[in-house]
Amino acid sequence: MGSLVQTSNFPLIPRFRTSHRILEEARVQCRSGVRCRLVEPLKFENGKPSTPALPAGKDPSFLARPQLGNIVSRKNDTRLRIFSGTANPSLSQEIACYMGLELGKINIKRFADGEIYVQLQESVRGCDVYLVQPTCPPANENLMELLIMIDACRRASAKNITAVIPYFGYARADRKTQGRESIAAKLVANLITEAGANRVLACDLHSGQSMGYFDIPVDHVYGQPVVLDYLASKRVCSDDLVVVSPDVGGVARARAFAKKLSDAPLAIVDKRRHGHNVAEVMNLIGDVKGKVAVMVDDMIDTAGTISKGAALLHQEGAREVYACTTHAVFSPPAIERLSSGLFQEVIITNTIPVLEKNYFPQLTVLSVANLLGETIWRVHDDCSGGFEPYSSLGID
Repeated sequence: MGSLVQTSNFPLIPRFRTSHRILEEARVQCRSGVRCRLVEPLKFENGKPSTPALPAGKDPSFLARPQLGNIVSRKNDTRLRIFSGTANPSLSQEIACYMGLELGKINIKRFADGEIYVQLQESVRGCDVYLVQPTCPPANENLMELLIMIDACRRASAKNITAVIPYFGYARADRKTQGRESIAAKLVANLITEAGANRVLACDLHSGQSMGYFDIPVDHVYGQPVVLDYLASKRVCSDDLVVVSPDVGGVARARAFAKKLSDAPLAIVDKRRHGHNVAEVMNLIGDVKGKVAVMVDDMIDTAGTISKGAALLHQEGAREVYACTTHAVFSPPAIERLSSGLFQEVIITNTIPVLEKNYFPQLTVLSVANLLGETIWRVHDDCSGGFEPYSSLGID
């Protein structure tokens, strides 16, 4: 017989009670006692995160102190270790909190000449090590830090080293568009492999072909379930929705998003690019008049593409425009464009940390910590998430 196991933010799924599955259920039950239960995404008031007011003497469930009998220390019963780089320590802490683990102790510093020093301050011999480090701006600094962290783990005799890269920099340099250009995505993949990584866990790569640049296994997860769950809470009538791809290259992504969003209709913005980080909108394919338009992209850099697309949607009669993206690179002048009033809401995730000075009233930040934490557990336990519905992890 099969039983049903429910994990945070994921639907009930059948687990067949083989001996392996029974042990797996026990691990899931043990972990559930110490997870952070983030019920809602971050709320923003006047562009800054705000916390709900609580009655005196009462804490939300995920802040309540657990009973001593329910605390399960995993230090002695697992060989899993999580270390954080300096690029996004808050996300790393959220992942560790979800998993009921503590971040590994690591010393990272920079010398006066800019060189990076890394020392692990605990043993990882024979351990399954996960290094959380997005290669977001400054991309070269964070990439070099990741490579040195991998090398330190390899020389410390770690059994397996997984580079958890929520945002993979240089992903847009995945092909030659002109003669005598480099393919930097392949170069970075080679560097990570040669440094000693055994596996890569990435979130929303710019193009799926980037997985083929690695000579090691790549687990590719998508931020779509996090954004879809949030949009479902908006309770917009499905007949009023239309999903918009900001360019032709993102049609496949937008089509998949539309199918999971009540099979909403699809519209496409025809964009002609005349230079790097420079975009020009030409026309719109599809009908958005009187609709709530949801623009979907994998990242927002300077916001030129998505802001010009939003202006076109308003010209074509869209009632409201939402922008949904996984990676908020936010290079200048992105903030000015996004906060200009074109968007009802700009929905992003925390794969890249957002500076406090870049908050604006329409910004909503969703956490992918539970998504990445659950994926790490499944990779560590040799499980697969390929048979779940739209909230699936999207890993093989």
